[in-house]
Amino acid sequence: MKNVYQMLFELATGNLAFRIEPTESNDEIEEISSVLNILGLTLQNTTAKSGYVIPYYNYQSVIQNTLILSKDYNIKSFNALAIKNLGYSPGKLNKMIFDDIIAQQSSDAWRSIKEEIQNNEEYHSTVQLVLISGNKKLLPLHFTISKLLNQNEIILTSLTTVLQDSLGDTFNSNNKLTPRPKDSEIIQNVYNYILNNLEEPLPSVKDLAKMFGSNEFKLKEGFRHFFNTSIYKLYNEERLKKAHNLIEKTDLSLKEICFMCGFNSYLNFYKAFKKNYRYSPSELNRPSRME
Repeated sequence: MKNVYQMLFELATGNLAFRIEPTESNDEIEEISSVLNILGLTLQNTTAKSGYVIPYYNYQSVIQNTLILSKDYNIKSFNALAIKNLGYSPGKLNKMIFDDIIAQQSSDAWRSIKEEIQNNEEYHSTVQLVLISGNKKLLPLHFTISKLLNQNEIILTSLTTVLQDSLGDTFNSNNKLTPRPKDSEIIQNVYNYILNNLEEPLPSVKDLAKMFGSNEFKLKEGFRHFFNTSIYKLYNEERLKKAHNLIEKTDLSLKEICFMCGFNSYLNFYKAFKKNYRYSPSELNRPSRME
């Protein structure tokens, strides 16, 4: 099932080349995997024939609702989005016990969470809870729940995942309506290769042309047509995006991240990062370890 979910996610982010490895089992999950593989292949072929290049999408978690509870689980404070999304007036929400808006489906889970909070001063977890909105609708939300150190308050933040165009303004919107079937499949394959090999040095345009059965002029002109940028510039921007994400989301050292993203020296990485983002890698918040 994990592979099935991964496949669905990869398709949603634009990675149409992702496939689930077949197994020897003969069950419903294997049938679903086979159907998804066929779907991915069909989408990939349809895209190629249509003459478009599909960009990948980055994803990130965004805080939506924030609630602060007292030690007795009374709702003490909240952000503006919580009022809007939960459908209660500020006055009413401020007088409620969080238990009152927990749906029956999540009552056992919430009871267990409260027991753990009582026994663990450093409690921190991410769970799904179903809430009851002001208009009596069910709201399934993924919450990060933390007990604040040296305080008797609990903070709940619900997260949602949003997709962002990995190319942003780089994608040539003027050419989205000018499909080029003969070129799009090659450009798509080169684009996929770049994204899947960011830790490696970028081959020359001449070598890329040989690898994908094209020529230098077609590759350069094709990238300008579909992405409004050069092959190297796209490769460099994607390496920096990957580095930025690793710095924010992991405790790997900056030098480790530098080499993981294909830079041959930390100095080159530092200069490229600062030029692109206007701040240095060390200025980003880290999960735990700082350079």
